[in-house]
Amino acid sequence: MKNIENYIKQIPKAELHIHIEGSFEPELLFEIAARNGISIKFKSVDDLRNAYKFQNLQEFLDIYYQGAQVLIKEQDFYDLTMAYLKRAHADNVVHTEIFFDPQTHTDRGIPFETVINGISKAMDDAQQKFGISSYLLMSFLRHLSEDEAFKTLEMSLPWRNKILGIGLDSSEVGNPPKKFENIFKECGKLGFKLMAHAGEEGSAEYISDSLDLLKIERIDHGNRCLDDTNLVDRIVKEQLALTVCPLSNLKLKVVNDLQQHPLKSMLNLGIKATVNSDDPAYFGGYINDNYIAVQQALNLSKDEIYLLAINSISASFLNSERKAYLISEIEMFDRKFGI
Repeated sequence: MKNIENYIKQIPKAELHIHIEGSFEPELLFEIAARNGISIKFKSVDDLRNAYKFQNLQEFLDIYYQGAQVLIKEQDFYDLTMAYLKRAHADNVVHTEIFFDPQTHTDRGIPFETVINGISKAMDDAQQKFGISSYLLMSFLRHLSEDEAFKTLEMSLPWRNKILGIGLDSSEVGNPPKKFENIFKECGKLGFKLMAHAGEEGSAEYISDSLDLLKIERIDHGNRCLDDTNLVDRIVKEQLALTVCPLSNLKLKVVNDLQQHPLKSMLNLGIKATVNSDDPAYFGGYINDNYIAVQQALNLSKDEIYLLAINSISASFLNSERKAYLISEIEMFDRKFGI
């Protein structure tokens, strides 16, 4: 068992589903709040960490948006992003694709420029320091209107070269994909990569509609796809990737026990599933913690861990040359490790 844990920790991997605001550790949150002279309702780091017990997605979102209130200056966004990238590097993440929620900040009067410059400077510095490549993905908040998403898109265009793709997150139920059909059509025309959270709390139909109406290229979460055999067949045939987040699913009661998690079933069906941390500060673990927890719960084999790592690279938006190089690195690691 220790051998496979070491294998997980050391194997090169990509992370494709991480919300930068969700990597906001309580210690850093308190530090930035003090630096900006902002009082928060929690008395201590432990008090805040104890609040990270959620019954559902909405309870998590309520505290997530509270935490984001202390992010004011470019340096704050830089520090937040660099803290995540250091942690990812320690977990042998060689490439990451990072979501950010500009509306969470611009709605508070924080300039778009402040947010994106802080995040992107940290990404550039991490590439230099750690060799970790990264792409930035802009998410629209689905509890807000499509008109608001269009305003955010317009705001983002001067920094188009810094943003690779568009995502859709926040409260899923009651905010179906159809609500954002027009904005995704526009983003597709502009050449953005497209993805959406679907089938986390929403039904399998939310996944199908995201594919048909939003024309997404990658499915974030996607747990409920297993409810629809035709959808599974389509996902396998089209080699659509799922960015699965086991500890997030457990924390938000998408599954009641990791032993019930659908990840192993997905792999057995030929679905290109990947493992990711989602909002690691809030859900109790970064990427290796997710791999280890789900490996133990589902008794995943070394070959299945290897497949998940390969999937993480092939499901990324990297160019074919970089993908081939990183896959060869994983293959070389696997040959040398020897379990």
